[in-house]
Amino acid sequence: MGWSEAGPEEEDTELQQQKLPMAASALAVVTSLWCATPSQAQEPSGGPAWSKDPASHCQFVSPASLTAGPTYWTGACPDNKASGPGMLRRRDGDRAGPAFFGEMQAGVPVIGVIDDEGYRVGRFKNGDIGSDAELEPQVRLDAFRAAAKAARDVATLYAK
Repeated sequence: MGWSEAGPEEEDTELQQQKLPMAASALAVVTSLWCATPSQAQEPSGGPAWSKDPASHCQFVSPASLTAGPTYWTGACPDNKASGPGMLRRRDGDRAGPAFFGEMQAGVPVIGVIDDEGYRVGRFKNGDIGSDAELEPQVRLDAFRAAAKAARDVATLYAK
């Protein structure tokens, strides 16, 4: 073992000075995430992959659970971005695939439910819906409420 000529108090001061830059960078990252808008804080590291509805050309970010394939948006599309309550539905030829029912904001999912032989429930984070392992009960409730509103709005559009 090597012995230091510095006393314990001096060693503690040196160690604290070494840790200060690391603590400052961690604080900067946390602060930037806290101050970011929800869509900025939740984008995957490579940024979102934008898709277009093949019929309306409305743009959106499709949750990863919908998997790749032609995906259609049913809902409002101001400024050519899916917004408000609605449904993203993947289609494989004439067969309906999984669907996202929920809230979109400027083309990015906010909260809702993916229906694909089971449910994924929650907020959009890291490119998918409900990716948190342990989801708070209130978030689950809010997601199902958003999905129910979206389903009612889509049904009204289909009825017209």
